[in-house]
Amino acid sequence: MLISTMNDLPGYTIDRVIGEVNGLTVRSRHVGSQIGASFKALGGGELKGLTKQLILTRDEALERLTENAIALGANAVLAMRYDSNEIGGIWQEILAYGTAVVVSSTMAPPA
Repeated sequence: MLISTMNDLPGYTIDRVIGEVNGLTVRSRHVGSQIGASFKALGGGELKGLTKQLILTRDEALERLTENAIALGANAVLAMRYDSNEIGGIWQEILAYGTAVVVSSTMAPPA
């Protein structure tokens, strides 16, 4: 699956636009990381536990986006973006979204 934040894909032709696809996940913060983050915030610096959790959450949203695009028959997603929201101060929502398309390569195969 090709995923691009661009609106087009150099070297490819868009054969069919399927439409918007998304992948959504909502996670609660781990109590241990929340306590550790509170102490770390006193001295400043990166909150590594929360950073790790957000990376995993983004990866999960992107995986769900990919699964949805494949289920619709797409082989690429263009104009992919992330959106993030905090819900109630304890949940983190990550949405990956973009346009599912079918593309074909315009490049000549290697000799």
